[in-house]
Amino acid sequence: MYTLKKSLGQHFLRDEQMSRKIVQSLPVIPGQQVLEVGPGAGAITKYLLEIPDISFRAVELDTEKVQYLEQTYPLIKGKIINQSFLEMQPPFEGPFSIIGNFPYNISTQIMFRVLEWKDQVPQVVGMFQKEVAQRIAAGHGNKDYGILSVLIQAWYKVEYLFEVHEQCFNPPPKVKSAVIRITRLEQGYDIASERKFFTLVKTAFNQRRKQLRNPLKGLFDKTYLQDSIFSKRAEELSVADFVALSHKMI
Repeated sequence: MYTLKKSLGQHFLRDEQMSRKIVQSLPVIPGQQVLEVGPGAGAITKYLLEIPDISFRAVELDTEKVQYLEQTYPLIKGKIINQSFLEMQPPFEGPFSIIGNFPYNISTQIMFRVLEWKDQVPQVVGMFQKEVAQRIAAGHGNKDYGILSVLIQAWYKVEYLFEVHEQCFNPPPKVKSAVIRITRLEQGYDIASERKFFTLVKTAFNQRRKQLRNPLKGLFDKTYLQDSIFSKRAEELSVADFVALSHKMI
């Protein structure tokens, strides 16, 4: 069989109905390219392998799991990349969707990698620790709204789909879980400089309890800092507000 590795944040889904529900949350069309991140023991992999007319690959860091998957699901041979998702190159030419029961200890890093590949990744369905899923989906004015919310929502629509009970896993995690779907916006925001936009959002939320005039004073002209928007706190600004502000940066 296989062993569970706490160092890799492994909690394997064992509920078949939930596994199917996650796979069904990813809309697929013939010819679509799909990457599964962290297949583990294959809970959703086996259902992904059944989808006709798609190009499927999986990335798994744990060599023991790769061997288990190849022995258990012969169809997956030649389709597994034995590497860290955070270190790999895009596995396909052209667009590809991503799905996975993401390792919770690197799920935020996974989303930042998705942002790096956003021109190639139109859609992601992922299971996260509930608090992380809530942060990604949160709107402005919400206590969960933060850096990840703004950066993901600048390019994607976020749907908080459903929660997954701890007993659906082996071993049961000590945290709640939830599945979200992100879909790239058809009409994106006018972001003139991604570098400036990322700097603005991160700087604003680094001191989220302070009025924006304090943390952002080095990014704007002194005269413009008198604008009333700088009397607000970061969580009060919408994604559109941050985009508009990024155009005014020095």
